[in-house]
Amino acid sequence: MSDLVIYFSRAGENYFGGELKNIEKGNTEVIAEYIREFAGAELFKVEPVVEYPADYMKCIDVAKKEQQSDARPEIKEALNDISDYDTIFIGFPNWWGTLPMPMFTQLEQLDFAGKTVKPFVTHEGSGFGSAEKDIKKLCEGAEVKRGLSVPGADVYDAKDIVKLWIEE
Repeated sequence: MSDLVIYFSRAGENYFGGELKNIEKGNTEVIAEYIREFAGAELFKVEPVVEYPADYMKCIDVAKKEQQSDARPEIKEALNDISDYDTIFIGFPNWWGTLPMPMFTQLEQLDFAGKTVKPFVTHEGSGFGSAEKDIKKLCEGAEVKRGLSVPGADVYDAKDIVKLWIEE
């Protein structure tokens, strides 16, 4: 048995350190890669079929509308079985107080019974919002451990914090 990281991340124009900035790699992906390095976890990136707009303001507008309509955006590839994994790390940016809707699309398809779930979020000041409560519902039957909250502007300085959290 091994570990798996299921994550959503968005590069491009992002709110980063108090300003809009173009980033080559999404903040959540940086943390996912640290987890792979320290835990030997496999990575599974959730990607919507219809990409979000490159413009940050347009992206958050689309994300808000998806959340308001409780949408389940179609994803490029679905993970159907996590039976080979003991610990599932679930990572995402905080979008409007919770997980991006493509994560709901993916997580609702999985059986988390008997699994350990360790959530992590990247954000610019909002922490987990209501995402921990949502994860407990989405991952019914799992033992949900304490999550890790990392400000997006700090991801490149968070390697040691990620390592300590994994070892908990």
